[in-house]
Amino acid sequence: MCGIIGCVGREGAAADVLSGLQTLEYRGYDSAGLAVVGSGGLRVERVRGRVADLRKRLGRKKLSGSAAIGHTRWATHGVPCEANAHPHADCTGRVAVVHNGIIENHRALRRALEAEGHKFTSETDSEVLAHLVERSLSGGADLPTALRRAMRDIEGSAAVACVSADAPDTVVAARRGSPLAVGLADGRQYVASDALPLVEHTRRVIYLEDGELAVLTPGGVEVFDRDGLLVPRAPTVIAWNAVAIQKEGYPHFMLKEIHEQPRAVEDTLRGRVAAGTTAVDFGDELPAGLFAGVERMVVVGMGTSWHAGLIGRNMIERLARLPVQVDYAADFRYRDPVLDDKTLVLAVSQSGETADTLEALRLARSLGVRTAAVANVVDSSLAREADGALYTRAGPEVGVASTKAFTSQIAAFYMLAIRLGLERKTLVAAEAARRINNLCAAGRELRRVLESAGRVEKLAKKYAGARDFLFLGRGTGYPLALEGALKLKEVAYVHAEGYHAAEMKHGPIALVDENMPALFLALKGRRYEKIMSNIEEVRSRGGKVVAVASLGDEEIARHVDDAIHIPDDIGVMNAVLAAVPLQLLAYHVAVARGCDVDRPRNLAKSVTVE
Repeated sequence: MCGIIGCVGREGAAADVLSGLQTLEYRGYDSAGLAVVGSGGLRVERVRGRVADLRKRLGRKKLSGSAAIGHTRWATHGVPCEANAHPHADCTGRVAVVHNGIIENHRALRRALEAEGHKFTSETDSEVLAHLVERSLSGGADLPTALRRAMRDIEGSAAVACVSADAPDTVVAARRGSPLAVGLADGRQYVASDALPLVEHTRRVIYLEDGELAVLTPGGVEVFDRDGLLVPRAPTVIAWNAVAIQKEGYPHFMLKEIHEQPRAVEDTLRGRVAAGTTAVDFGDELPAGLFAGVERMVVVGMGTSWHAGLIGRNMIERLARLPVQVDYAADFRYRDPVLDDKTLVLAVSQSGETADTLEALRLARSLGVRTAAVANVVDSSLAREADGALYTRAGPEVGVASTKAFTSQIAAFYMLAIRLGLERKTLVAAEAARRINNLCAAGRELRRVLESAGRVEKLAKKYAGARDFLFLGRGTGYPLALEGALKLKEVAYVHAEGYHAAEMKHGPIALVDENMPALFLALKGRRYEKIMSNIEEVRSRGGKVVAVASLGDEEIARHVDDAIHIPDDIGVMNAVLAAVPLQLLAYHVAVARGCDVDRPRNLAKSVTVE
């Protein structure tokens, strides 16, 4: 979950690393640091706090050198402090490493290294890497060999970049589990936790596979497998540019990405479905026959992706009559799940690097089960390792709280449900055409919903002082309630609970009083009367009620304190529209409470460790 970056090949390497750290800060922000190799040897600068604090520490100091590495931390071992910040140096002060991941056997390694005379200065698991590299270098190994040996000694996950004063024009990087991307520019090479900080310099990227090691020099990049054999690798060309990761006038990335949702959903649909047709074309992303003979699907994901999976289950079961089980990936991989050759495991992750989801997919593959992925990042680990990958095309999502990735996942699930319904002959052509028309209308309807953003902002100010919040819904409204509560917790630090409205009388109703606002997903439909009954139960106990209601439903205003009206004429895709007020509510409550929306405390964007 930490962010790492390295650069080699230009005198201003440290400046490039510092700029990259700013871009990567969504991956962790409790400390930051960099190391640069120049004519004076190795220099390391670290601070507790954010990249801005590191900039202040450096001030006008010029860090000369053509090789540098940097790190922005999300703490796993050791409290946030300068001593625990990366990079970590060896005993000689000539080697520095940055690390993303968790070294599970670090205590045993530390004891062994201390017995050999190595002196540790931090509480982190990562520092053992610097001393393992030092040990091999002192035995005559070169830097790539030393890092390869260190990677063999550790257990757990690791993305590592390393520099040495004795190899001033080299950065060596290695991957086990945690992702790494290498960027190729003329006379300069870069490595980072993901591609976001690279596009400022190049769109040519190599994504390292598990077990690979890369040697970066001004003249180019060489990639080796875990046995030290050279692996020919051609770069991928990234489709988007640096403008996509700028705020473009918005005060926060989260708000920008909320407003990007019409475009993101339309990009997800583009070339795959068209209004007035009955076909869903995924090209070669999902190979022909992948779903043939499948009698059961297991969807695995975590957090927001798990919520999208719950909505996807409703879509697929309704249209394709295919049983779908939705699992937390973290439970799935340890539960000894029952799988067979008629099961398909579908893994969902915005980044495509979520550790538990990736391991769940690998478990399914090891058991010979067919797999597919829904992911946003092209060539991410999840997408590469699955038998097929459906990309959401939402574009880079920088805000820690997922917004456009969530709604794009819902659109992807609906396309898949229609495609499976047609393949399984549970969906007739006329019905498929109607539903495709609903899909294609989603972007336009999202823009209509966003026109009422000012109404949500006013409501947010009204309820910003609430210490607790209930979110309640039925059907697809239930996972939306979970998602709405998650967003409020993530960015506004308000205790919020999402519940199925039918569960309210089984316990949560005991919490209801005049200080506990309850938000209901109350769109017109076959569950509407049940939801209205739940609303009355809250009102009769003095609770404040907010409803996300159908446009034109004026009756509901007599039963709630506040209503947010949205269009509801695109069927199950209404779930995409209903998500927007929940996102806006969380955002504006967070702003009203003075929270750092894009850098919520204790969180990071990509959970690449268990």
